[in-house]
Amino acid sequence: MVSPRAGVGRNYAKTAALMAFLIAILAIGGSMWGGLNGMLLFGLIGVVFNFVSYWFSDRIALMAHRAQAVTREEAPEFYEMVERLTRKAGMPMPKLYVIPSMTPNAFATGRNPAHAAVAVTQGIVQLLDKRELEGVLAHELSHVRNRDILIATIAAAVAGLIASIGHAIQWGAMFGGFRRSNDEGGSSVFEMLAWAILAPIMAMIVQLAVSRSREYGADASGAELLGDPEPLAQALLKLEQGNEAIPYQFGGPATAHLFIVHPFGGAGGKVMNLLSTHPPIEERVRRLREMRPGMRYA
Repeated sequence: MVSPRAGVGRNYAKTAALMAFLIAILAIGGSMWGGLNGMLLFGLIGVVFNFVSYWFSDRIALMAHRAQAVTREEAPEFYEMVERLTRKAGMPMPKLYVIPSMTPNAFATGRNPAHAAVAVTQGIVQLLDKRELEGVLAHELSHVRNRDILIATIAAAVAGLIASIGHAIQWGAMFGGFRRSNDEGGSSVFEMLAWAILAPIMAMIVQLAVSRSREYGADASGAELLGDPEPLAQALLKLEQGNEAIPYQFGGPATAHLFIVHPFGGAGGKVMNLLSTHPPIEERVRRLREMRPGMRYA
């Protein structure tokens, strides 16, 4: 049976491969747009957007979901659980928030462990027992510890830059901005249009695959941190049913990837799963329960 650490290692390797593929798509598009100069121009734009997103995405996410900061006196059990897990993980204590929604869910945000926040809805506190809620919190803290917020931000920035280059090439081709021929050492208009149409689609799929890979990684790391995968597995099954029963009323698709389960209902079928930010719950539960024989209990 594969150990939890080996599973986490595979997820990191998969994430690295997906990110490399995104960079390769971007490199091809940059050379088609305007060689090295075009690559540098769009790269600079991407860096600026990435910088803004990296430094302010946590505040934007918390505001979008109307998260309210809570004190130790207001949520003593919440604080105790997070403190126990952060001590075990050797992490700083994050800021804690509660979202005024009865839809059971939770998310973590922040650019690094020293500037992190964990938010839970009122619904998840009422739905899960203490051990299951602790499993969810271990999952979210693993996202912070594994720097998943940074990875997701970079993936989104690169994918967005690819889409921007694609749109620019399409408009340039429509208005005759690309008349270079292969004899002149440039790409033909047909090659550029093919890239402009296909590359953004491929980049979106890769970005979603990065998100799903990090969910598997946080599941494994969270189960290892807690010392038992079963509470998280049970929590995921309850959360899936809870989100289908009570539609989530805040935020939108742009921040859906932050949550432990998709806040706007599960997607069925292989094609829809490919276009989802989250892996299927049944597959996550299966992987968690397969960890039990090889679990290194904390």
